[in-house]
Amino acid sequence: MHEIEPYLNWLKYYSPTHDAQSPFYRKTYKLRYENHIYGYYIHPLWDYIGSETLYVKVLFVDYQHRVAIIELLGEWNDALHNDIMYFKRTVIDKMLKKNINQFILIGENVMDFHASDDCYYEEWFEEIEDGWIAAINFRDFIQAEWRKHRLDYYLNFGGSLEIENWRTFQPLQLFEFVRKQIMKRLAM
Repeated sequence: MHEIEPYLNWLKYYSPTHDAQSPFYRKTYKLRYENHIYGYYIHPLWDYIGSETLYVKVLFVDYQHRVAIIELLGEWNDALHNDIMYFKRTVIDKMLKKNINQFILIGENVMDFHASDDCYYEEWFEEIEDGWIAAINFRDFIQAEWRKHRLDYYLNFGGSLEIENWRTFQPLQLFEFVRKQIMKRLAM
């Protein structure tokens, strides 16, 4: 786990520590391994959101296009740790106040998911009005759990949102690609 770093090649486009509207504005990082998930140390550049099991990295925000791209790491555990509440209150609510309404969640480093109720997902979905939430590259069994617990009503995932080469895009190119996929789904 300690070798899994957040994607850093977009720092030339956006840095959450330099964005006065970011939940992580002016955060300084100690390059010491202190945070851990289930006893496994994680890379120090992942951001703590209050959860014992889920960490994030805001990779990109564009206020004009109203989009945020967020990478996640760990176990998304709503049943025991209410991770969606921490994620929603610590990160998403602050972005919603800045009119961000399109969210791209990158989940290839989310190792497991445990559901609870859908209240926070429903709240988030209602607050974005004409926006959307896209979850790319989450593991198949996580997507199956989302379907089982009917979170696919709030989250767009699977199919054309499996974008293994997302790192080859610039941030706005990825946004535009995902936006087109979402528009195709809505047109069906």
